[in-house]
Amino acid sequence: MPFSLLAAPRAASAWLYKPESGEVDQSFARRYRLTKTDEFSSVFGFRRAIRGKLLMLHYQPRAAGMTDARLGLVVGKKLLKHAVDRNRLKRIVREQFRLRRASLPVMDIVVRLAVKPAPLDGKQIADDIVMLFDKLQRPRPKRENE
Repeated sequence: MPFSLLAAPRAASAWLYKPESGEVDQSFARRYRLTKTDEFSSVFGFRRAIRGKLLMLHYQPRAAGMTDARLGLVVGKKLLKHAVDRNRLKRIVREQFRLRRASLPVMDIVVRLAVKPAPLDGKQIADDIVMLFDKLQRPRPKRENE
């Protein structure tokens, strides 16, 4: 069967991307993801977190020489029973990360659901993650004893 752009529009659009044209790459490629258990453990072990209304954002600065922020997601069945809801939450967070990745500091970020949302409201989740990303971008004031 011959290849058709109509049959595979998503795959075809990825092939048409040309970095030399100056377009901004807004994909959620593998290099922007935390994939290994050790990477997640490292971020949780660093013990820095920001809490929102629904979500908690754990973060760790990346090693020198790295240029991109990476995202990992943890959504347990205990807080969202239905896979549809867990996947929707992850889709919303990934999309907000994808849109703001260029302006985020070079960090490994793990986002997890902190409280059980009564009804799953996409707007509230998007607002919460945007607020967390904004807090992450602001420099932390130094304490007197540091």
